[in-house]
Amino acid sequence: MRHFCWLILFLVVSVNAQEPFIFDNQATEDRFETLAFELRCPVCQNQNLADSDAPLAHDLRQQIYDMIMDGKTDEQIKQFMVERYGDFVLYRPPVQANTWLLWLAPLIMLIIGGWVLFANVRKRAALQDSTEEFKAENNNE
Repeated sequence: MRHFCWLILFLVVSVNAQEPFIFDNQATEDRFETLAFELRCPVCQNQNLADSDAPLAHDLRQQIYDMIMDGKTDEQIKQFMVERYGDFVLYRPPVQANTWLLWLAPLIMLIIGGWVLFANVRKRAALQDSTEEFKAENNNE
C-alpha cells in the first residue's frame, strides 16, 4: 500500500511538472521573462503569463520560448500574440482610435474631480459669506 501511495504522488507531481527552459545566455532569459510579464494570460483575468498556471499560459510560454530561439524579435512575438488574442493580451495597449477613452479616462476623471472640488469650495465660501453677512445684519438691529 505504501508503494502505491508513492506511485500516485509521483504521477501527480510529474503531470504538473514542466520542463525548464534552457537559454543560451542571461540576456535571452531576461527577454523571455520580460515578455512573460508584459503579456496577459487570455484565460486568467489580469494575470500575466509568468504568473499563470493555466494550461494555455504554459503553451504560450513554450511558444514564446520557441520564437525567441528561432530568432524572432520582441515586436514580432507581441504581434503574433495580438493577431491571435487581440490587444487584450498586452498590458500596455497601443494608443489607437478604439483605445483613446482608455488612455484619456484618468485625465478626464481628474478634470471632473477638480471641477467638482472647485465648485464645492466656491459654494461653501459663498454660503459662509452670506451667513456672516446675515449675522452682522441681525447683530446691528
